[in-house]
Formats: sequence, C-alpha cells, structure tokens
Amino acid sequence: MNRVKVGKLDSELLEKIVFSHIKFRRKEVLVRSGIGEDCAVVDFGEYALVMSTDPITGAANEVGKLAVHINCNDIASNGIQPLGLMMTILAPEKTTEKEIDQIMEQAASEAAKLNVEIIGGHTEVTRAVNRIVISATAIGKQLKSSIVRNSEVKIGDKIIMTKTAGLEGTGIIAHDLEEKLSSTFSREIIEKAQKMVEYISVVKEGVIGGKIGASSMHDVTEGGLLGAVWEICSASKVGCNIYRDKIAISKETEEICKFLNINPLKLISSGTMVITISPDKEEKLIKELKKSGIDASVIGEITVTGKYLIENNREFEIESPQSDELYKVI
Repeated sequence: MNRVKVGKLDSELLEKIVFSHIKFRRKEVLVRSGIGEDCAVVDFGEYALVMSTDPITGAANEVGKLAVHINCNDIASNGIQPLGLMMTILAPEKTTEKEIDQIMEQAASEAAKLNVEIIGGHTEVTRAVNRIVISATAIGKQLKSSIVRNSEVKIGDKIIMTKTAGLEGTGIIAHDLEEKLSSTFSREIIEKAQKMVEYISVVKEGVIGGKIGASSMHDVTEGGLLGAVWEICSASKVGCNIYRDKIAISKETEEICKFLNINPLKLISSGTMVITISPDKEEKLIKELKKSGIDASVIGEITVTGKYLIENNREFEIESPQSDELYKVI
C-alpha cells in the first residue's frame, strides 16, 4: 500500500482519490472543487456565496493570525472582500488556557483589521493531534456577473506576482527555527524574516484585481510560486513562460533557503498573489497596486502549451506541486 507524502496531496492524487469520488452535482453550484480553483461559488440569485477552507498545520507560532489570512486570501482571489470566518481549533493534551487565549486574540485582531467577523466554529482538546491545528472556512458575497474563474485565462495574458516569493514560509521558519538560524544569521536578518508574517494578506490586491478585470488570481500557498503558476495553467489548459530574473525574492528568503537547502520558488508564500491579466490592462493593474503600497512585477506570460521556468536562457519544465519545501525543515 502506497503511503502519501506529508503536506497537501499533489494534483494527480487529488484527481485519483478525492475528486473522482465526488460525482453528485447541484445546479446551484457555479464553481466547484478543481485544480487551481481557490473557492467554491454557490448561486443565490443576483449574488453568489463564495467559500473557501484551509487548515494551519505547519506553524507553531502565529497560528491564529495565519488561519485568518490564508482563508481570507482565498476569498480575495475571487476579487472580493471576505465578510465572515468560521474556525475549528484542535489542541493537543497539555495545551494551556493561555495558548488558546493567544490564538483567539491573534485571530480576532487580524479579522477585525480585514473587516471580517468570526461567526462560529469549534474548539476542543484531543489526543488525535500532537500540535495545535486550526481549520477555518471563509465566506464572501459577490455579484454573479463579477465571478472570477481561474479556468478563464487567455493565451497572451501577462502573469504578475505581488510582493516576494517564499514570504509566509520564510516567516514561519524564522519563528520556528529561530535558535538554529541564530548560529548563522544576524539578529537583524532573523527579525526581518519573522516580520514577513505581517505581510501575508492579499485582500487588497485581490479586490484591486477584481475591479480592474484580472482573468485569474491565485494566492501562493503550499507548493510556492511555481506551484501556483502550474495550478492556474492546468485549470485553463494553457502553458506559460516564467522568467527567473523577474521574480522578486528578498535577501532574507534567499539566504535562509540557501542555508536550509530548500527552493524559495517552491516554498509556501501566502502574501504573494499571482494574477493573470490581458496586456491592455497590465499597466493599470501594476499602477493601482503600487498606489496601495503593493509591489508588483510582470514575471511571464501565458502560452499555448508547456509550462517553463526560463533561467540563463535555459528552459526548465515546471512540474506539478509536490510536498511543500517547508515540510523538509519544520
């Protein structure tokens, strides 16, 4: 019997042992589970209900904050502001009241900043986990006429990324492996890396992208930047050229990943959004993002077929995302 790897199931396994069993369909469901789709969308007349769910399992610190943002980011990838969040907390034995209190303090504070209400959930201590696990579901409300589907990318669309690659993963590593890193890196580098978790929201860029008319948006989670690009292309059955020298990576991420022998382009990166958009709207999108204090750059374009990372005039095939680089070190 084959054992599955740690981390999110790869696309082939998802199709084989998860999606293949989901055969019943309801007419009210406008967008359903699929490779490259962050959200489900359900018809409610003039409006649609947008939903997404994700757990936090790979971080010991900042879990309350991360749980809010990774779920709200998915709603933002549909071009709208999230409005509600439900959270389930599973805590191991010996968890203290203070730890639960800190998680909820973080979550409530971050949700309020996004104008999102925590509307329900569940909290329990269980022997089934050996560290705190948070699973959350975010919801949003959207006009049906404005739905963004990641299956509607067009040949020639530009591929834009915001902020830097490996953002969330760098922050998690700097918190969880602080002692290990301190033997090699300065206090300044470690603190800068830890502060990266302050920039993991993509709600602003999602709303901006929705208003300007992005053809698709995908927040960069497990599998990193290359994984997100692969999923968008697979959803629309297109290819891409991504240029390595156009990808923004911070000095802290570069050095920490080199030290740990992991690839920053395959490292979880909530806070980074991949956006595809027609060439005639590219300049306006980047201008609007920068007006809101969000760095953005064109890193490639959509092609007919073949998914390639181009570096030093050589083409490297972008493969389907496997277990995230984070799990090699955390």
